[in-house]
Amino acid sequence: MKIIGLTGGIGSGKTTVAKMFQDLGVPLYIADERAKQLMNTSEAIKNELIALFGEEAYVNNKLNRTFLASKIFEDADLLKQMNAIVHPKVGEDFTQWASEQDSPYVMKEAAIIFENDMASHYDFIITVVADLDKRIARVRERDNTTEDKIMAIVNNQLSDEVKVNNSDFVITNHDIDQTKDQVHIIHQYLNKTIAEN
Repeated sequence: MKIIGLTGGIGSGKTTVAKMFQDLGVPLYIADERAKQLMNTSEAIKNELIALFGEEAYVNNKLNRTFLASKIFEDADLLKQMNAIVHPKVGEDFTQWASEQDSPYVMKEAAIIFENDMASHYDFIITVVADLDKRIARVRERDNTTEDKIMAIVNNQLSDEVKVNNSDFVITNHDIDQTKDQVHIIHQYLNKTIAEN
């Protein structure tokens, strides 16, 4: 079984694309969603986050997302430390999940494959791209946030150019029907290539 990484900058529509693969029967693991669940359910993660951020990291035994966001928004070093706590646990969780799947390939959607030097963990990598103005508009609508906050996240992520140059496939996500066509072509290619090897 092959492991496909799906990535892209904020607002590129990678989750939309991931769900299109899921609709074609591909087992899908969304790293951000699992990370959020594990941050609420793993005692090991809880203890380490409280040690890093203080008791305020959790309220009523639930992750205090607003507090954490305010802490890491301006502090890249704190964000790195938090990721060093959470990402290895997500990696272990993914490995366990993948071992339970029965499919030619599984897909892991993760925002920071290249930023975390994780590219070697995947057999193929797909990057989703979209024009910056479209990405900003999508995130503003989705998260009810400001352009400044979105651009701060964009500037913390690697450029599309770097991701594209290091990917096996690129999906341009502007028109939903064209995006679906690109997903179908890649899906057929992957199934054929995996079957032949």
